[in-house]
Amino acid sequence: MNPLLRGVSALRLSVLTDETTSPERQREANQVAAASLGIDLADREAVDLGVSASKTTPFERPELGAWLRRPNDFDALVFWRFDRAVRSMDDMHTLSLWARENRKMIVFAEGPGGRLVLDFRNPLDPMAQLMVTLFAFAAQMEAQAIRERVTGAQAAMRVMPLRWRGSRPPYGYMPAPLEGGGWTLVQDPEAVAVLERIMRELMGDPSAGILGKSTAAIARGLNADGILSPRDHWSMKKGRQTGGKTGGSPGETVTRDRFGWLHSSVKELLTSERLMGWKIHGANPVRDDKGAPVMATAEPILTREEFDIIGAALAERSHKKVDRSDTVALLLRVIHCDGCGERMYLHVPSSTSKSTSKTATYKCSAHIKGVVCKAQSIIKREWADEYVEGEFLRLLGSLEVTQHRTIPGYDPQPEIDATLAEFEDHQAQQGRQKSTAAQSAWQRRADALDARLAELEGREKVEPRTEVTSTGKTYADVWAEADTEVKRRMLQEAGAHLIVKRATRGRWHSLDLRRVEFEVRQPFFADAAADHVAMIADLESAER
Repeated sequence: MNPLLRGVSALRLSVLTDETTSPERQREANQVAAASLGIDLADREAVDLGVSASKTTPFERPELGAWLRRPNDFDALVFWRFDRAVRSMDDMHTLSLWARENRKMIVFAEGPGGRLVLDFRNPLDPMAQLMVTLFAFAAQMEAQAIRERVTGAQAAMRVMPLRWRGSRPPYGYMPAPLEGGGWTLVQDPEAVAVLERIMRELMGDPSAGILGKSTAAIARGLNADGILSPRDHWSMKKGRQTGGKTGGSPGETVTRDRFGWLHSSVKELLTSERLMGWKIHGANPVRDDKGAPVMATAEPILTREEFDIIGAALAERSHKKVDRSDTVALLLRVIHCDGCGERMYLHVPSSTSKSTSKTATYKCSAHIKGVVCKAQSIIKREWADEYVEGEFLRLLGSLEVTQHRTIPGYDPQPEIDATLAEFEDHQAQQGRQKSTAAQSAWQRRADALDARLAELEGREKVEPRTEVTSTGKTYADVWAEADTEVKRRMLQEAGAHLIVKRATRGRWHSLDLRRVEFEVRQPFFADAAADHVAMIADLESAER
């Protein structure tokens, strides 16, 4: 009696919602074919869902590829149909060479001519090789025809205003039936609430002493609060499990229960024209024959003016240095060594430190940067923090905190710049068209972009207005309610600058004020501090 062959049942699905080629149907057909051929599948299975055979070779698919790299663990591969394995002659040729070199059997459970068994354990006869070639050619032609039909249909739907072709929508939107047939996009209340939180945290609220956050800090907060990432949010909407497989080392598959927020994904969301409801293909807006952006929804999340304000805030923040998330130093980027001008950093001895002193100090950082400092400074953290707090509140504590509300204006220049970049990229393709039809299509797009540029250049720029209202709070009030992070930002926003000189010999039980110099350098706060000092001097002079 011949021993059973060890088989691997290979399942593949390009689209997870395709019921006609469901994994259950493939699995059942493979089991029937394997049983009739004396192949034991046991629990050996390669399941690659959401994987296209036109875009990936069998060796590139996560689970099937892993089995192909372990040829000693099985004797036969069982597929439901030919197109579950390959859709190109090159891929079939490569798989055949692999099977011949490793002496494997390949089985296709069903097909136009019934079950097909290719036994590469023995020399393959010419007729079987011809069948492999013919089936591979047919699969490749079918894949090409499908690709052309899908591409044509998607291109036609792409330029239809308000029509959504399907797949995962941009974050902030969800599909809804369109009157007259088809689908459009409407706002997704849950996702919009998250976007509003992100934009609110980016902009901050100076009137409440809340400064804007970086995209990295925003992402950390979203993850800490358990807010679903865009990918997981859509999975939940579709009733699927969150997380999934993600990239790892070559040949390695990493599975996560949930996908987290990244600073890059936050920035990508805030800089995408999809927030204005535009259709995007590739990296560029989809445009009509007049060059205007084609809308994907009648409910855009942001207006052009609001989108530009968010973009300006991101651009401004990109030039600012971000604090470490774990720092507890009040005077980060504020305190400097007089001997070399370098920053001083907080040093907190660990509980296991051999040093006899357990006092937290700020130390000159010159040696870290390879700078020679002839008069390195060191100062107790407690002394420096208390001195800066006292000086900051003395100079600015009575200053009233005002609320600044920006009324958006309109500047056509950002869209002019983006459209011009598209136009220049399009112009670079001039002369490459061989057919009259291609030349006409190239000219139509060039004319549309040119018309859009002319229309944008004719628009007037409206400057934004800033309304300033009183909050009834002073900087001393806000400081009293703030934590270390907010206080540190207040100091940095004011341009606070502390210089510390090297200590003189002796035992000091309090701060020697001759060692320190404090000032605020940001122009607005510097002027306010100067006015306050002058006013105090006038009052003292009048009292004398």
